[in-house]
Amino acid sequence: MRARWGQTLALAGVSVVLLTPLFGLMAPVGAWRWSASSTPSALATSFTLTGLALVIVVLAGTPLAWSLRTAPKPVRTAFEAVVLLSVLMPPLALGLLLMLAFGPQSALGVLLLRLGIPTSNSTPAFVATQVYASFGYYLLAASAAFNAVPRELEHSAALLGLGPWAVFRRVTLPLARLGLATAVSLAWVRALGEFGAIMVTSYYPHGMPVQLWVDLQDRGLSAVLPLLVVFLLTALPLPWILHLLSNRAHRA
Repeated sequence: MRARWGQTLALAGVSVVLLTPLFGLMAPVGAWRWSASSTPSALATSFTLTGLALVIVVLAGTPLAWSLRTAPKPVRTAFEAVVLLSVLMPPLALGLLLMLAFGPQSALGVLLLRLGIPTSNSTPAFVATQVYASFGYYLLAASAAFNAVPRELEHSAALLGLGPWAVFRRVTLPLARLGLATAVSLAWVRALGEFGAIMVTSYYPHGMPVQLWVDLQDRGLSAVLPLLVVFLLTALPLPWILHLLSNRAHRA
């Protein structure tokens, strides 16, 4: 009984520490000022383009993560090291390197411009940067989710006459759903909250993180807090709900 109370108190204490940043919303910064002109545009930009980036990440990353299970170990290890490098790269460094590699001063950037694809301060640049920033997070988490599925169950399903696609759809995917939900959540939060790289490659159009920075510089904290509340209320529910639903289904 005492051990349970001690565990509960420890978890409560850690929860309070983790929630402490939210207390900043009650800071005395004066009357909040709502920016009715910039907020809808920033919201639309962030959620429309982040949604597009997330679709690209999931469609490209899911089959790749699944295929890694059967790749030779040296190949898989080397590839995962490359993916991890992209995850560990500081956001500002990532933005600068993307600009150098794809910007209008590079040969690749010139080629893309000739094809009508601007690589800076444009919708393609915004989406591409978010894909680069979030792809590694999704791939590593999705790969871990697939690796956690017992191979014996897949082999048994195949012996019962199911083809590879049927085994994936009816056995592998349901068993990996909790890990895949976590992977989607990580990719969503990483892409939606990207600031450093986006500032370099696609300052325009403004997404929510850049708009928060602009409002902070131009109008102060009293103008930032309303937009920050909107950002939190719109960014957090998707990964939160995904995790809760997947966890509930897993327990059932």
